[in-house]
Amino acid sequence: MNAAIGALEFNSIARGIEAADAMAKAAEVEIFTSRSICPGKYLTLVHGNVSSVSAAIQAGREVARGFVVDEFVIPNVHPEIFPALTGTADVAEIRAVGVLETYSALTGILAGDAAAKAAPVALIEVRVANGIGGKAVLILTGDVASVEAAIRAGIDAIAHTGLYVTSVVIPAPHAELTRFLN
Repeated sequence: MNAAIGALEFNSIARGIEAADAMAKAAEVEIFTSRSICPGKYLTLVHGNVSSVSAAIQAGREVARGFVVDEFVIPNVHPEIFPALTGTADVAEIRAVGVLETYSALTGILAGDAAAKAAPVALIEVRVANGIGGKAVLILTGDVASVEAAIRAGIDAIAHTGLYVTSVVIPAPHAELTRFLN
């Protein structure tokens, strides 16, 4: 997987599609996802090397000037982000569970990257926007201390945004719950 991920969130679907095209044309990146999200916004994620991702984000921002509501470039993104975003994470065992909820799609990804880098946890899912009113939910597992440290790192990574909703750590989730998490 490539070393960087970049994202642009737009408050216009039409401008988001136009910007995604510009992003793909501006630099050698792969579009990881480009789709409408709740509530009536558009999200494009690209990955590649850091300079290409940065150039693509710049091109998208210029094309959609005035319609960008959030953005990021994460160099050296944690490799578990990609399967967590697609719901294909292969988690062998669910131990303690941490859940972090944010008000925006992109802050959930930022929190997930920081959490995965901070402690030995496994990302189960990073759900962004659709079906949850534009929010993001990060779900991870590991031993209790690692889950607590990861959740704290996720919160710290997005504290400056004001978009943190809440989080929980469940030390010993019931088997009836865990079968819905993996």
